[in-house]
Amino acid sequence: MKRITGILSVLILALVPTVASAHQGNADYRSEISSIRPASVADGLSVEVVNFDDHVRLVNDTGKDVVVKGYDGEPLARISADGTVEVNLNSPAYYLNEDRFADVETPSRADAGAAPDWKVIGDNGTYEWHDHRSHYMGEGVPPQVGDESKETTVFDYVIPIEVGGKPAKVSGTLTWVGNDSKPPVIPFVILGLAIVAAIWFAIRRRRRGPDPDGKDGEEAW
Repeated sequence: MKRITGILSVLILALVPTVASAHQGNADYRSEISSIRPASVADGLSVEVVNFDDHVRLVNDTGKDVVVKGYDGEPLARISADGTVEVNLNSPAYYLNEDRFADVETPSRADAGAAPDWKVIGDNGTYEWHDHRSHYMGEGVPPQVGDESKETTVFDYVIPIEVGGKPAKVSGTLTWVGNDSKPPVIPFVILGLAIVAAIWFAIRRRRRGPDPDGKDGEEAW
């Protein structure tokens, strides 16, 4: 039975990955990118919000350098035309982005007015970061939401960038979609238990062998 219990535990955990992944963002919200302006810089530039409202992913295939600006207008990250990805260690936003609610202590070196100190973190032309402009920073339900069951716009936001040295902006909208949008847990549990039960009975039948009278024998655990 201990062996069965171990198998059941592993299977149940494997059967509910969707529910677990939802904890990385807030399923009550959808943060979506609506435009990149001017349109002339958008060719080859992909920006999206991942996992409801969790983080922003930017892919640079423009053939130009792209710079993401921090909350004080300082350079936060640079995604070069050759795919090199760098972060500015002097940017306060670099440290504030480590926590969903910016509940961190920034080091003394963090200074929006200081010259950038670039650190290479990748070479695939993709930068992902937790941008506080793209999600709700308060606790509880936003004041804009009068009826929690109805879809409501919380706010529009802008993430300033530079493309090829020219200013541009990524615009988006944060929307409250309501508690009903959360993935239900019960159906996953029921499905998991049904599959586990089927596997358990299959193992029982395989472990049992016919006795000389043609009847099932004892289990061999």
